[in-house]
Amino acid sequence: MLFRQQLILTFAAIKNQIIIKFMNHYETVFILNPVLSDTQIKETVKKYEDLLVSKGAKMVSKEDWGLKKLAYPIQNKKSGFYHLFEFTAPGEAIGPLEVEFRRDERFMRYLTVSLDKHAISWAERRRVKLKEKA
Repeated sequence: MLFRQQLILTFAAIKNQIIIKFMNHYETVFILNPVLSDTQIKETVKKYEDLLVSKGAKMVSKEDWGLKKLAYPIQNKKSGFYHLFEFTAPGEAIGPLEVEFRRDERFMRYLTVSLDKHAISWAERRRVKLKEKA
């Protein structure tokens, strides 16, 4: 019986490694409307984080960059709340995420990019530096 449990646990670990290998690494930066309250911003970020997780994504990192001045006006606004999500997900998860971004008027801009191995290592080093500063 013990051998069977160990075999099942080993199989589950191997299955998770295989699934992770077929998941791509993504980074999404989005700008939220500056007229939103703190609670509305937190609700929005939580909603889209939950959407990603429901589509099979695993959050690696999320950062709140705060209110920043825009390089040029967007929707007659000169600033916006910047957020960054770094996550691993199957490719099918990105389409529904971007459809929701387009439908939601709280988003001024968004960009999702797939990270290559060099960008992944750079992002890891950046996260370590941020943790050291904190």
